[in-house]
Amino acid sequence: MRVTLLYASAPRTVHEVELDLPDGATARDAVRAAGWPQRYPDTASPDEALSLAVWGRRCEPDQALRDGDRLELLRGLRVDPKVARRERFAGQGARGAGLFSKRRPNSKAGY
Repeated sequence: MRVTLLYASAPRTVHEVELDLPDGATARDAVRAAGWPQRYPDTASPDEALSLAVWGRRCEPDQALRDGDRLELLRGLRVDPKVARRERFAGQGARGAGLFSKRRPNSKAGY
């Protein structure tokens, strides 16, 4: 059974390993077979455990894998995406982004 293991240690940096595992192997077995620790060394704190996902859907370490699965190690978010978007929007201004950036002359707001 072939499985691809991915981890993005930093922005624009992705580590990818192709693994040959026995049938019935779990996500935990795949991480161990790659030689990567469950807690990757460059996480924010040593207590922060990484999450696992198969094709972008979260899974438990004891979930069985299938041939061709793509297993991903997920880091925690550093910034809440909603807060980051609000801050970007405040910096651009209400009329500098999105639907309201280009208005037809003499039209109502949002058109």
